[in-house]
Amino acid sequence: MNLPNKITISRIFLIPLFMIVMLVPFKWGEINLLWTTLPVTHLVGALIFILASTTDWIDGHIARKYNLVTNMGKFLDPLADKLLVSAAFIVLVDLNYAASWIVIVIISREFAVTGLRLLLAGEGEVVAANMLGKIKTWTQIIAISALLLHNIIFKAISFPFDQLALWVAMFFTIWSGWDYFAKNMHVFKNSK
Repeated sequence: MNLPNKITISRIFLIPLFMIVMLVPFKWGEINLLWTTLPVTHLVGALIFILASTTDWIDGHIARKYNLVTNMGKFLDPLADKLLVSAAFIVLVDLNYAASWIVIVIISREFAVTGLRLLLAGEGEVVAANMLGKIKTWTQIIAISALLLHNIIFKAISFPFDQLALWVAMFFTIWSGWDYFAKNMHVFKNSK
């Protein structure tokens, strides 16, 4: 297993740690940041999530720079992204920071695209994420980070950036899912 794939695996292993920090009722207190207070567990959870999310860029950069792109990496990297994002969104619903229907739309798209990837793999095709899929992933990461951090940067001016970011993430999630299916409809025409 090459280095980029090991980094991708580390992203998957950070998911349980993130969930434990966010969901186990630790009594770590609160921290005063700028114009609001934030539970320490949410700050630590957000930092774990952001660290895990940055591994997405790191593994891809190393794979491309050193010509270490593999079919395993093309499959594993988006799967790790989906697992991380799905876990974070489910935690946010549990904490009442994100609307469940929006999260259902986002996670449904992730499952649908994963299913399509499996069909394509059965036909011998491994499709790497395109630019629209990468934008989708980063809008989701930004939305999740803003929600985990309780919209701290924009709270002083009462601008609901976290909720706006969630809607933008949903928009790109739907658009990229539609694009992915539109470009790969041939798999349904070829199946028997």
